[in-house]
Amino acid sequence: MLNGCASVPDLPDGNSFPAPPAPDYTLTVNWAALPGMDDYADRVPADSLQDRQYQAAADVFFIHPTIYRDTRKDNDLWNASLSDQKLNKAVDESTILNQASIFNGAGKVYAPRYRQAHLSVFYDEGAAVKAIALDTAYQDVLAAFDHFLKYQNNGRPIILAAHSQGTLHAERLLHDRFEGTPLREKLVAAYLIGMPIERAAYRDIPVCNAPDQTGCFVTWRTYREDFEPGPGQDDPAVAVVNPLTWTTATGKAPASLNEGGILLNYAAGPIPELVWAEIRGAALYTNKPSFFGDIFFRTKNYHVADYNFFWMNVRENARVRVARYLASKRPPAQ
Repeated sequence: MLNGCASVPDLPDGNSFPAPPAPDYTLTVNWAALPGMDDYADRVPADSLQDRQYQAAADVFFIHPTIYRDTRKDNDLWNASLSDQKLNKAVDESTILNQASIFNGAGKVYAPRYRQAHLSVFYDEGAAVKAIALDTAYQDVLAAFDHFLKYQNNGRPIILAAHSQGTLHAERLLHDRFEGTPLREKLVAAYLIGMPIERAAYRDIPVCNAPDQTGCFVTWRTYREDFEPGPGQDDPAVAVVNPLTWTTATGKAPASLNEGGILLNYAAGPIPELVWAEIRGAALYTNKPSFFGDIFFRTKNYHVADYNFFWMNVRENARVRVARYLASKRPPAQ
């Protein structure tokens, strides 16, 4: 058993590493979200918000986090099978609904399904296969992105957004397809959330330090205010951007700046002033949110809520960055 996981894959014998078949991204079934497809990235949590993908001038390529936590018949390898409909449903109803839908106010949302690595690769049980399992997953992400560029993007500006395992793949994707290439000029911003990213990770893609800055990346990991980082968790080289100010300033940003967070009940809508936020060292710290049943919410690691606590702020920020990008590309008035 692993941190609540129902089951962990068996370690492979010798040099073998069995994996499910790679997806074909010409098939819509291998996408969790596509413009024109009815999917959970089209949802909004309040009547005052609208899905604006139909009129968006930018694209969003979203890479979801780890949802593959337990094995079962026909899906018991270190990388998830895309034929597992139960897992696909879990992806759609969790990360696509709660995270990818944030961006439907700023761009057309593309989110590939991919052979995500099992959660246990991040723990001792899967350490021996971590690299190859993540590489297998990244092969899919790269293939999906290349398909998106060739057949769907048509030269439009791009937001890259991800969380957790997805952020590991997005970090590599920025290196492989954006850094030092003409595509760099199409980057609105990259939201690399839930994993430590160094400030100097890229030669020509800086950390964002203003709400309307473009061609940059934002990143944070969220903890309760009384969390004590362990050895190696407070690396001074790691970048942190405060999603309430969109700067790297270390002062506490008050909850009054929080335009609304989403908790377990997505349909209940955003809760204004849900939490404050403060950068300390290599992470973002915040207060415990107040909600019905919060007595049972005892964790100090708010990883699962990295986006949700700041849902409306991220949504508005994506819109602001796209608007700024488009304005910067307009020819000057004659």
